[in-house]
Amino acid sequence: MKRLWIAAALLVAIFCAMLYNTHFLCRFSGELAQALEQAEAYAEQGDWRRAESMTRQAYDLWQSRDSYLHITLRHADTDLIYSGFREVLEFITCQEAGEYSAANAKLLTEIELLYEAEQLTLKNVL
Repeated sequence: MKRLWIAAALLVAIFCAMLYNTHFLCRFSGELAQALEQAEAYAEQGDWRRAESMTRQAYDLWQSRDSYLHITLRHADTDLIYSGFREVLEFITCQEAGEYSAANAKLLTEIELLYEAEQLTLKNVL
């Protein structure tokens, strides 16, 4: 009977950790998306300096959680987002509006998909 309680406690702990991770990713991806959308708005106004500042702020936020994200997520997903940031920053440096907008939209989609993949849904469970 004792083994059953230990197994149940482990399952509850794993489930709670999964719920925390999902909550964290929801909040984290929202913060990243908000900063990147703000950067897009600055770029549309022609304020490339502020667009770069907001994008770097989002990139720094991403890097500040790098260890946690590499532990809890697939490396292929985190690598895609890392390379997406690099691409967006390069287009900001070159002030290529069309390419920047496309790369930024792709990066935002990858961040949204990152959160979506961790949600507790029937699609993800099966």
